[in-house]
Amino acid sequence: MLLVLGIVAGVSLAAWLTTKAFLGNVMYSYNPTEIVDGKAPDNKRLRLAGMVAKGSVEKIPGTLDVKFLMTDFKHTLRVTYTGILPDLFRDGQGVIAHGRMQGGTFVADEILAKHDEKYMPPEVARAIKDNPPPPDELPVNGGT
Repeated sequence: MLLVLGIVAGVSLAAWLTTKAFLGNVMYSYNPTEIVDGKAPDNKRLRLAGMVAKGSVEKIPGTLDVKFLMTDFKHTLRVTYTGILPDLFRDGQGVIAHGRMQGGTFVADEILAKHDEKYMPPEVARAIKDNPPPPDELPVNGGT
């Protein structure tokens, strides 16, 4: 009987530790409007999904530092990133940035870009679903 209780306790502890580890690694996706509205947690790593605002990309010469604006066509956030950008990163592109909010700026540690003209990451599609781009911001080739 004592052996059975020990096994049950060990399995329960292992299940609890596994669940805690998985929950600690969950990263939720937010769009600029949700962050401006205060729906994103403070001091937590998260995903920011949206479109790179046209004309906003600023590369700092001699460094890997990049600043740009990310929008869901309702609100816009400043994003900073240090590193090599994906080849498909450009103005008007749907992107997902992983990082943290720091003083009104999203400090990204990873940038992901969509892989072709027709594909839209679900997070980015959700971010712009209720805020269609103005006519001068429409995607090339009438993409979705």
